[in-house]
Amino acid sequence: MTAHPTSPIPAPSPGSPHSPSSRESDLVELVDDRGEFSGTATVLDAHEAPGMLHRAFSVFLRDSAGRVLLQQRAAVKTRFPLRWGNTCCGHPSPGEPVTVSAGRRLTEELGIEGVPLHEVGVYVYFAEDPVTGRVEREYDHVLLGDLPDGTEPRPDPEEVAELRWVTVTELLTDLGAAPTTYAPWLEGVTRRLAAHLDRRPPATRTPPAQPAAERSGGK
Repeated sequence: MTAHPTSPIPAPSPGSPHSPSSRESDLVELVDDRGEFSGTATVLDAHEAPGMLHRAFSVFLRDSAGRVLLQQRAAVKTRFPLRWGNTCCGHPSPGEPVTVSAGRRLTEELGIEGVPLHEVGVYVYFAEDPVTGRVEREYDHVLLGDLPDGTEPRPDPEEVAELRWVTVTELLTDLGAAPTTYAPWLEGVTRRLAAHLDRRPPATRTPPAQPAAERSGGK
């Protein structure tokens, strides 16, 4: 895959108020399989096996050439560290619109403000991290925004190890060739994006064989 890295990201400074560990006590919104509110839980509790289905978002930022921005998750992430994912992910606070919370995360993780976001699909999935033992069981709203030309991300090194730009076609090809390089939700959310862009049919293929210690799936 052709990579388009940004400038190197400096080493993190300890004690960031937005670091992954500092969010473990935040509340997330639990939902049923239709996405209807069913309660609240802390981030920590929602991601302990077997997991609680909760609302989340996955953002893709697109440039004027049609490429999307990927981030390599920082080594300190509590789930799937150093895997490549979409531009940013997170959880809305209970009752908060996903576009509002996603805009805030873009600012916290990448220093990007004021990009309008709209929903292009939903991906419901389960994934278990073979390294940390934490799980993702998410009702994931897939969001798309267009990054204005000349806007340079300013990534927080406690969140992001590296950035790169890639076309959707290149990404889907590499997801099939090297799936464990990527976060387990990335194929599902990318296919939702591709379906929205009329580049691919909406069906998600059968996931490739994975190491015995890693399990994931979605619809």
